Amino acid sequence: MNLSRTLRLAAGWAMVAVFFAFGSQITALTTSSAWLAIPSALLFGVILWSAFGVVAEADHLAVSLGEPLGTLVLTLSIVLIEVALISAATFSSDQPTLGRDTMFAVLMIVLNGVVGLGLLLGGLKHGEQRYNTQGASAYLAVIIPLAVISFVLPDFTVSTSVGTLHPVQAVAFSIFTLILYGVFLAIQTGRHRDFFIAVEEPAYVHHDHADAQNGSGTLMRQIFWLLVAIGPVVLLSKFLAKYVDVGLARLGAPSALGGLLIAVIVLAPEAISAIRAVSANQLQRAVNLCLGASASTIGLTVPAVLFISLITGQNLVLGLSPTNLVLLVLTLSLSMLTFSGPRTTLLEGAMHLMVFFVYISLIFVG
Repeated sequence: MNLSRTLRLAAGWAMVAVFFAFGSQITALTTSSAWLAIPSALLFGVILWSAFGVVAEADHLAVSLGEPLGTLVLTLSIVLIEVALISAATFSSDQPTLGRDTMFAVLMIVLNGVVGLGLLLGGLKHGEQRYNTQGASAYLAVIIPLAVISFVLPDFTVSTSVGTLHPVQAVAFSIFTLILYGVFLAIQTGRHRDFFIAVEEPAYVHHDHADAQNGSGTLMRQIFWLLVAIGPVVLLSKFLAKYVDVGLARLGAPSALGGLLIAVIVLAPEAISAIRAVSANQLQRAVNLCLGASASTIGLTVPAVLFISLITGQNLVLGLSPTNLVLLVLTLSLSMLTFSGPRTTLLEGAMHLMVFFVYISLIFVG
């Protein structure tokens, strides 16, 4: 085991032990905002560091599996973290919109922030960059209907209050969403896996060496370390969610800011991986990471949160405000234009970044 993995795992599991043993006592001491900031910052830092560890372990496994399975493993690892954090935030908070705000923040950060910065930097460094348009089109074909069903349709249903779903609707929409995402995964990992491989690469060549380099024992060890790395993030998520909720209440900050902070933890490692890929002129990997994260957020995280809300009886608001509804439509339309051609330039990056900065400003002054 290398030193960085040892330190990261030790810090993560030590924090788990401390908060499970003394969490209530620590919370009782945070009577002022200054004292609250200390455990909040420690939790945020350790969870973020652990999240980077999850991505590192998933990357090792990704090398063994090759594309697109490698990116899929990374995406699903992030989804597990996302579900844990969003569920903890939603169901330990008095803010019924916090889960929605977090999932919407994920979409805005990925589709506008990361895509925009990546295409801008890639355009400045490499000029035009190529990717496989068939894969991007497949991602968007999943993202667009699921985003509308999850975040737009609840504002127009009449069986419950605005922005919420009737239990029958929640179950039905979750089943339909999972089926569509399952069909997409079958395409991504099956007969059309070449859609998600860079056009310059032969479709199946670089998958063959994985078995030669990594036996089943190595794969099992990589899976084990991935699960060990995920553990602290999942177990500490409820404590972080509690401190975020209390902090927002004391500061009088909007719940959307809490959603943004949680989304940053979820996406920071994957965002950095995507930016590095673009910088190395590997735009296809960045596209797989960004659009894959968006698709999995809606295709897996939304049904998971809906399922938990049905079990716990917690009220969950999914429908977006009119302002964010406009941003979602603008983002999806702009993404269709950006990924409609075989090459990207810095102009597309600048447009996405503009929308991202508008979203950030509207969090504070809606």
